[in-house]
Amino acid sequence: MSVKILAIESSCDDTGAAVLVDGKILSNQIANQKVHEEYGGVVPELASRAHQENIVPVVDIALQKAGVKKEELSAIAFTQSPGLIGSLLVGSCFAKSMAMALNIPLIGVHHMQAHVLANFIDDPKPDFPFLCLTVSGGHTQIVLCESPLKMRVIGETLDDAAGEAFDKSAKLLGLPYPGGPLIDKYAKEGDPTRFKFPEPKIPELNFSFSGLKTAILYFLQENQQQDPQFIEKNLADICASIQHRIVSILLNKVVKAAEETGIRDIAIAGGVSANSGLRTALEAYGQKYHWRTFIPKFEYCTDNAGMIAITAYYKYLAGEFAGLDAVPTARAAF
Repeated sequence: MSVKILAIESSCDDTGAAVLVDGKILSNQIANQKVHEEYGGVVPELASRAHQENIVPVVDIALQKAGVKKEELSAIAFTQSPGLIGSLLVGSCFAKSMAMALNIPLIGVHHMQAHVLANFIDDPKPDFPFLCLTVSGGHTQIVLCESPLKMRVIGETLDDAAGEAFDKSAKLLGLPYPGGPLIDKYAKEGDPTRFKFPEPKIPELNFSFSGLKTAILYFLQENQQQDPQFIEKNLADICASIQHRIVSILLNKVVKAAEETGIRDIAIAGGVSANSGLRTALEAYGQKYHWRTFIPKFEYCTDNAGMIAITAYYKYLAGEFAGLDAVPTARAAF
């Protein structure tokens, strides 16, 4: 009997629904929220309201595109943590109601575990154990993955996440939200070695980006005092130099983790793994250090329900189900 899972992702401002059949993603739908752009960041209350408007049509389209009827579903999966609590509540309440109405199992999924397992949606897939650098607006971690459901964080940021460093640097440059993709865009036209930004000396496998953000702020202030048009004249080179430093901070820690563990299968995941500079650099590091590298397709890097579905598939096979009393949480370790 086929395993057919409907997965719902609502951790932040994207409403996602995906349908998986026997480990294969048949549809992966996302409704974005443009309302936050004018505020320069996600407004939690507006996000939860938009999820309520989007979730029914997104789920309906996902089922239609997959050619699966709701009566055929084996289970309903949802993002349980971490994320904005109001957004999580919309997805979890919808999933619970649908699972109860269809009398099928409910599966709660950890958002960051799902990012890691996005590497298992398509071939080739990494072998266990492997290391995964998970980078997003809220998280920066090195995860040691021993099996689909057994992972542990061996390094993480002590303050800001890499995605936050991208977005806040973009704001300092006067770029609109979300600024991270715009830094990536302009960086392609610039010289990454023109401006030098410091690399923090953080012990073990942990990260820090607060000092880098401060260095960028002071750098811009000093140069704008001398030339008010400094940013406009040098935007591409500034973006390329910022991106180069953030990527080097990330991958130098991965090098250290690979040396300490002896693991040579290296993956990336999370929203920042859509950054072209990071993707290109990982492949270059892979050739240098003789790693096998794994990078999800762009559609599975940013928040999406496909990654929730593949994680739920492994949990379904393992018999790990949630009760109707499952509570979404803003923060949770996995």
